[in-house]
Amino acid sequence: MLDTASAEFLDIRDPSAFAAGHIPGARHLTQDSAPQVVSDLGRDRPVVVYCHHGNSSRSATAWLMQQGFSGVSSMAGGFEAWRLAYPGLHSTSSDTRSVSSEDSPS
Repeated sequence: MLDTASAEFLDIRDPSAFAAGHIPGARHLTQDSAPQVVSDLGRDRPVVVYCHHGNSSRSATAWLMQQGFSGVSSMAGGFEAWRLAYPGLHSTSSDTRSVSSEDSPS
């Protein structure tokens, strides 16, 4: 299992979904937070982008690749697949590194 020690996790879901639960250590990637997140991300670490079901994260993955990141992937099945695979293992907004509450980059 990948974790925040081995990869950066970026959650592009809406603010309420992120607040309700997300992968521990994940950052909330939004239009407002994107410049700061891009600046902060280690380009030598894998980046995993996820949304609800794995569809919207593909656009954010492509955008990050346009920003010069090469080790970026979209999580197949999104947060729902992760939640089913690891029940009970999630953080809430009080445990986060979220920097904004807007929608994901497009």
